[in-house]
Amino acid sequence: CGKPIMGTTIRVVDGDKNPLSERYVGEIAIKSDYMLTEYYRRPDLQPFTPDGWFLTGDMGYVADGEVYIAGRYKDLIINAGKNVYPQDIEAVVSGVEGIRAGRVVCFGVPDEREGTELIAVVAEAINDDPQTHKSLVSAIKLTVAQSTTVTVTYVKLVNAGWLIKTSSGKIARSANRDKWMSEQK
Repeated sequence: CGKPIMGTTIRVVDGDKNPLSERYVGEIAIKSDYMLTEYYRRPDLQPFTPDGWFLTGDMGYVADGEVYIAGRYKDLIINAGKNVYPQDIEAVVSGVEGIRAGRVVCFGVPDEREGTELIAVVAEAINDDPQTHKSLVSAIKLTVAQSTTVTVTYVKLVNAGWLIKTSSGKIARSANRDKWMSEQK
């Protein structure tokens, strides 16, 4: 993302809100004289540390004074002790032939028995042929396993129009997770 704008200080903090050294991933915190001090009519939201740092909810790191974003804290998947950024899995799946690029969503599904999150992928297939779908599911699982250090447990292939988007046209990860979960019952 580049260097912070003039008058803004950025630091990366761990889970206890302690500052991290360069090149360590944590939550990005911002401090500035000209930013918000509270959320309008939302006293229940307190995104500030006691010393005034605004916690963005973004995960990232700083290297050589430049900010790098890794993903959203709330979207992070903990799979078998590994931090998995859904954007990484989505990019891999978008490259699978037969999947419409950019029409993929990945999210974690709690596995109470194992005490971890399993990985689910919902992807828009280019066609609706059931035989093609079988091979696409296998291709997605294989490609993710070969390209990352994790495996995908659930794959759902959908037609155009199934995926929920935000008003700005982005895939709405939590809304799609909720929709997928409601179909599992």
